[in-house]
Order: sequence, then structure tokens, then C-alpha cells
Amino acid sequence: MSKTIFEKIIAREIPSAIVYEDDLVAAFRDVSPQAPTHILIVPKRPIPRVGEAQADDQALLGHLLFKAAEVAQKVGLTGGYRLVINNGRDGGESVPHLHVHILGGRSMKWPPG
Repeated sequence: MSKTIFEKIIAREIPSAIVYEDDLVAAFRDVSPQAPTHILIVPKRPIPRVGEAQADDQALLGHLLFKAAEVAQKVGLTGGYRLVINNGRDGGESVPHLHVHILGGRSMKWPPG
């Protein structure tokens, strides 16, 4: 099976503006931003989508969200931000590798889609 674009970014096969990385996750700027600040944070161990996460993924999922909040703070999103996880085609998922969108730098509208 071929690597997803996120796996290639993690492996440094595709250049990206990485803003945070540890042993479990990587965060980088989205190449097609939908807000003034648009960062993706992904687990390094591929999970296709949140709907396919297993019980043994719980710690990684918690780490992913905890680090998303840290990254938002690090890049100055002190007035608020939105975290988005798309799941499946109808949910807007375009890459089958779990990722959290960190969106900020402007007021968010509701409903989102």
C-alpha cells in the first residue's frame, strides 16, 4: 500500500512547514489554508480515520488533542480556535490518515458546513 501524503511529510519525503513534532505526532501548516492560521496535526502511526480507531488508540488520541491545544497556544491563537476532525467522504475527509485541523486567526461562523 502506498503512503499517504501525511506519511510522506512525516518521513520528510515532501517538504512542509512543521510547527511541532514529538515521537507520536507532527503538526504542520496546511498548504490550502481555510483560515489565517490553519495547521494539521496528525498521529505518526497511521489511523485511517477517527471512526476506525481501536481501544488501544485511546492514549494516542488523547495525546493528539492535548498537543493540538498546545500548538494552538504556541502559534498565538489566544482568542480562540476551532478543532475539526473529518470522518469519511461525507464528512469531508480527503486523506485517509486521521488528522485534526487547527483553525484560527479569525472569528469562526456556525454552522460550519
